[in-house]
Amino acid sequence: MTPVPLESIEFQLALMLLIAVGGYLVAAYIHQSAVVGEIILGLIVGPSFLGLITYTDFVSALAHMGAIIMLFVIGFDFHFKDLLRFPYFIIGACGVILPWILGFLAAELFGYPVEGSFFIGAALTATSIAITANALKEMGKLHTNIANAIIGTAVIDDILALVVLSVTIDIVSGSAETFDIILSIIRPVFFIVIAALTGLYVVDKIIVKLDSSEIAFKFPEFVFLFGLCIAFIYALAADFFGISPMIGAFIAGVSINKVSLRNSLSIKKGSEYLYIPFASIFFISLGVLVDLHEVTKAIVPFIIVLTIIAALSKFIGCSIPAKLLGMDRHDSLVVGAGMIPRGEMAMIIALIGLSMGIMGQDAFISIIMASLICTIMTPLLLKDWLFREKHEYPK
Repeated sequence: MTPVPLESIEFQLALMLLIAVGGYLVAAYIHQSAVVGEIILGLIVGPSFLGLITYTDFVSALAHMGAIIMLFVIGFDFHFKDLLRFPYFIIGACGVILPWILGFLAAELFGYPVEGSFFIGAALTATSIAITANALKEMGKLHTNIANAIIGTAVIDDILALVVLSVTIDIVSGSAETFDIILSIIRPVFFIVIAALTGLYVVDKIIVKLDSSEIAFKFPEFVFLFGLCIAFIYALAADFFGISPMIGAFIAGVSINKVSLRNSLSIKKGSEYLYIPFASIFFISLGVLVDLHEVTKAIVPFIIVLTIIAALSKFIGCSIPAKLLGMDRHDSLVVGAGMIPRGEMAMIIALIGLSMGIMGQDAFISIIMASLICTIMTPLLLKDWLFREKHEYPK
């Protein structure tokens, strides 16, 4: 009998699903979010320890799919009128500017060149919407004003992070153009407006028409497949316009969440079944992505400082404006904590800096490690400190 190679698709997928089960067991044992358990086990089975799973194209594709499905499902719990508020722009702007400045100063202090320091600061600007949204979903807090504030701010945050990246590249290349900066702002805003209007006034009507068609009577899953297709089309369009595909999938979910189906399977319920395995793989992949062997003693102090700055700059940069704009102390702290995790955008900015030769491998690894620690930190803060502090989460 031929032994199953460790790199085979079947083995990798079976192992990741087994790790997902283990992640839930670990999370239940330590009374934490499943996200924490899955990332920890991903770290153990990844290159850092056992080396059973590496971040291959296959793992990357599954993780990417999981993130898109996850944000699509989460989008069903929100409405545009609750997300598009001016205060969220102010909070998001403060939460982008402070990490950029402090990240730049920290890199300068550790002797990194000016160009590399700009990129390190830029990598700290963008929040990972997936981490916080999933943590809030686990705690049953999606239908709250706090969730609206965090998600609305995170969407603004993603747009502003793109502007920061554009400005950083222009500064480093010595060709900062006002037109390019304006285009960086207009392009994602244009996509969000067009995507939302298309979803509300075109896609919704198409789904209703399909639901009443003869084929929907015969195949109740037909409309669900179409809805899932829309999620990935929106993700693709978002990527084309330069913003996170996850934001596109989220907008798709928000756009079609009011559709009432009579003859077809629920798009949301069907997507939630996919959400369970693929979202787990996404969180496991965050642990697999990290290789602790590349963390040398020389860069440990910078990783510690960068992590502290990444966490505090978002926490302070978002919670103080939220408090000044009328939120109570508890809610403003939750918003600040919810904006701490970094994810795909931080890694993309770091990869751009690395590929351009502006930052070295040590700076890249430092950003990845700081992002991972911030990601693990957020569910802990939300579950064990902030929500329990207000007695809104059972002990």
